[in-house]
Amino acid sequence: MFERPTSGERAVLVQLDLGQGAIEERLSELKLLVGSAGASVEAVVQGRRAAPDSKLFAGSGKVQEVGEALRAHGADIVIFNHALSPAQQRNLERELQCMVIDRTALILDIFAQRARSHEGKLQVELAQLEHLATRLVRGWTHLERQKGGIGLRGPGEKQLETDRRLLGTRVKMLKSRLAQIEKQRKVRRRARERRDVLSVSLVGYTNAGKSTLFNALTKAGAYAADQLFATLDTTSRRLYVGGDRSEEGAGVNVVLSDTVGFIRDLPHALVAAFQATLEETAQADLLLHVVDSASEDRDAQIEAVNLVLAEIGAADVPQILVWNKIDLTRAAPAVERGDCDKIRRIFLSARTGEGLDLLRDALAEVARQTFGDKAGRNDGTAEGRPQQP
Repeated sequence: MFERPTSGERAVLVQLDLGQGAIEERLSELKLLVGSAGASVEAVVQGRRAAPDSKLFAGSGKVQEVGEALRAHGADIVIFNHALSPAQQRNLERELQCMVIDRTALILDIFAQRARSHEGKLQVELAQLEHLATRLVRGWTHLERQKGGIGLRGPGEKQLETDRRLLGTRVKMLKSRLAQIEKQRKVRRRARERRDVLSVSLVGYTNAGKSTLFNALTKAGAYAADQLFATLDTTSRRLYVGGDRSEEGAGVNVVLSDTVGFIRDLPHALVAAFQATLEETAQADLLLHVVDSASEDRDAQIEAVNLVLAEIGAADVPQILVWNKIDLTRAAPAVERGDCDKIRRIFLSARTGEGLDLLRDALAEVARQTFGDKAGRNDGTAEGRPQQP
């Protein structure tokens, strides 16, 4: 048995083709994830299998190739772009004598780095602990049975059992705190519903430009960067659309929320931990599904987002596709309508501002269709004033 390293900065990536398609896009995304976690990519090992190996996931021959890449590049961590079972992870670490993590652990690590609010930190810690709960066995030598002797004899409890008990206690406490925060959120949500203010959530694949669009519309100054999961904590602002405030009754108020970005194969532990926050999306009146129109993989990204929306109960919430980054594709700002003249898609650039007026008009149109002529006029809160989610 070996002591598991505490960290790893030089990584060997493993990407297997199991028939899921879009391998190059998946590998490119993995490299971005690794970079976001603060590690450097030293080598990439690829292969093809009909199905994962039950013991080592990649098979003994491929694991040997990974070991050679580790030694050749002086790397200290192996990252699989797949979900590994606890047994597969332990077997791989025993074979390679280094830390091995899977896609789920990598995303959890990034979330831990990005969380800023109290609730966000609680949610990430809960997801990490629930992921760790199945991986305690034989991960560290200190999990051996406590030794006896004069002054050392106790109830005979294994260190493993102690750790599990403490972990379970912590998980219970985190769930209790998050439940209390959710009660407070429901009170604020009911207050918004009584005011007939349109609730709009920005959703989309990570790095599609949601936070940039949020800032362009609200001048909120929320953190936005060209990296995966730049935003974790939900931020909401009031937005006045559809007219000039000097013209009484001309425009409407909406509450616009910027949420965490989604990604293909988003870990279920994260979806469960962020359920309370993501419930804001499920309770919204309208979803603005932001799409990176310059990405060749945009159709798969749209499908991945819709899968997560279905998982959190938001599949039936009305959507408008926001075709972002038209400055990169040289498309013109436009509004595309579907059946019954409903707005289906808007082409814009959050970075340059092209098409933002079309989006504002669309929000005003949806607000009036939802609440009638009195939509949002009972609340004259100034644009850009913070509103808790």
